[in-house]
Amino acid sequence: MADGITLQEQATVAKEFLEGLLDRFGLRATVDVRELDEETVELAAQGDGLGVLVGPKGATVVALQDVTRTVVQRHFPNRTDRILVDVAGYRERRVAALRRFAAEVATDVVESGSERALEPMSAADRKVVHDTVAGIEGAVSSSQGEEPHRFVVISPAP
Repeated sequence: MADGITLQEQATVAKEFLEGLLDRFGLRATVDVRELDEETVELAAQGDGLGVLVGPKGATVVALQDVTRTVVQRHFPNRTDRILVDVAGYRERRVAALRRFAAEVATDVVESGSERALEPMSAADRKVVHDTVAGIEGAVSSSQGEEPHRFVVISPAP
């Protein structure tokens, strides 16, 4: 641990921030903290009426995650681990949908023998696609382009 700062201390600051934000919005929700690995923590807000914090295509929850990370970084400038924020199970549903989509595209690519480029997506979404394609025999994936227009290409395996 750099400077003796623990992941749990970072999670506590993030949770206090999220709870305060929910309170200011007048939203009744609980924030659960789950350690995913030794450098990653997920804070999940659950409750009614949280759609406003998800936003169109998850844009608001991504922004909320960025703001939460910034708050934690202000408290611990010498170290910040990965802080993930989920609202109303959005991230879990998004990952499941991406896995289904990537598997479908990879299967089509294997059957047709033609590669397919996907729309630009975030690094986290690209990782889900790459991990899914890695488990499908006969298909490979690669990222191409530059941020924020970086995208995944799924190709038949050589």
